[in-house]
Amino acid sequence: MADITGILSASYKSSVLNTAHGSGKYVAVDPSLYQGSWSGKYANGKSFTVSVSNVDGFRAKVRYQSEGVSKYQEVLIKDNAFRVGDTKFTLTAKGKAQIKNVVTDAASGQTYLDTAYATQSN
Repeated sequence: MADITGILSASYKSSVLNTAHGSGKYVAVDPSLYQGSWSGKYANGKSFTVSVSNVDGFRAKVRYQSEGVSKYQEVLIKDNAFRVGDTKFTLTAKGKAQIKNVVTDAASGQTYLDTAYATQSN
């Protein structure tokens, strides 16, 4: 029984250390790459803003707004991306991001993916 406990303990410590040092699933990001206000327009002319604040490690607070829709959520950043509801934010370069939003047509009930690009302003 002591052997199993020792193995589990060593495995837990190893996974915690790997995550803290960047070789795990989530790693700390540079806050300046994400923090601030992001804005853009979809192909249909609807504008949107994404406000990112309190970036700490790989966590952040995000508000997404687009013509009557407002979503606020705490997110986890992984592989330069995070999700807010049905919207995915992907950092493509410094000050540039791709926004993908799943939209449901109220009349037909069909869903489609709306893709746009955003630029960062502080």
